[in-house]
Amino acid sequence: MMNTSEYIATGKNHFAPTYAQLPLIIAKGEGCQVTDTEGNSYLDFVAGIAVNALGYGHEGLKSALSEVLETGVTHTSNLYWNTYAIEAAKNLTKLSGLEKVFFCNSGAEANEAALKLARKYGHAKKGADANKIISMKNSFHGRTYGAVTATGQQKYHKNFAPMMPDITYADFNDLESVAAKIDKRTCAILIEPVQGEGGIKPAELSFLKGVRDLCDQHDILLIFDEVQCGMGRIGTPFAFQQFDVRPDAVSLAKGLGAGVPVGALVIGNKAAQTFAPGDHASTFGGNYLAGAAAAYMTSKLQESDFLAHINESADYLKSALLQLATTYPNLINEVRGMGLMMGIELSIAIGPVIEGCFDGGLLLVGAGAHVIRFVPPLIVEKVDIDKAMAILDSVLKDC
Repeated sequence: MMNTSEYIATGKNHFAPTYAQLPLIIAKGEGCQVTDTEGNSYLDFVAGIAVNALGYGHEGLKSALSEVLETGVTHTSNLYWNTYAIEAAKNLTKLSGLEKVFFCNSGAEANEAALKLARKYGHAKKGADANKIISMKNSFHGRTYGAVTATGQQKYHKNFAPMMPDITYADFNDLESVAAKIDKRTCAILIEPVQGEGGIKPAELSFLKGVRDLCDQHDILLIFDEVQCGMGRIGTPFAFQQFDVRPDAVSLAKGLGAGVPVGALVIGNKAAQTFAPGDHASTFGGNYLAGAAAAYMTSKLQESDFLAHINESADYLKSALLQLATTYPNLINEVRGMGLMMGIELSIAIGPVIEGCFDGGLLLVGAGAHVIRFVPPLIVEKVDIDKAMAILDSVLKDC
């Protein structure tokens, strides 16, 4: 058997060079703690980039997945029905108050489905030239061509021109900017209620309500990208519930499967009948294993004690970060975010801070050039937060 260095060297030989990875191979985990192949332990406040919502080794999730594996059937395609996906879809509609669900494999795929839904809706309602979609500057919606075009950051477009036509960008939290982009060809507006890769920036309530009104006035779909901020991450099953603004469709992934790859587009009544058989599909979408994971995660989100724990931990994390900002006012410019999706904007490069925390046994990840994000498993405890803040404090002290 190869050691860690040999595995990494082999990986570098065979992987396409798309990632800049830390020299870490995680071998096992429990709760919010992971252990690498060398026996080193780390407190994980990355959670697979907001994916491992239930942490590691969660007994309920293991049981749900084991039930599927014991049947010998993990996949049949969407040529047939499967009970796990049906249960997950039922839970999603119950939690959201929306009507229909399309399952896929990732956030990018969920957003691709949303883009197709928007254009078919526009064609049906306004004509074939109603294909214009408004996204936000500084947004992030995925890496596939449609999703990356909808991403309002030029750095993700570089070297991949031409991008998909008829997607324009308005200023986030600027209602006048959005209104100025709307014309008779506009079919949808795509917004993250909390921008993730753009630096952990929540939308303003008045902005989302104003955009909802514009969509109603002009018969435009309002689509929320909740790939990162949904599924309990900011304290409610869906992020839009924090703002009391109902979208016409919402894209999901990451925490939806608690570690198993699954995405979804949940569609409200306004556009629920837009798709017809043959319009869109996904070979793996909502298969038995993914469906079971999503069904279990969405059942957890119906538990009031689980949501209460998220909100209590979120308040504790925010308070701890604000205390650090008071201690290091020259290093921390701002603490922002919602729920267990928090960020600190630094006045210094974040790379050395993340590396220092890694050396101290804490896993963190950036969100843009100057922001460190905190997206621990939703099961995180106060003792975990205390430990994480102690490690971060020691690194900032050295800075």
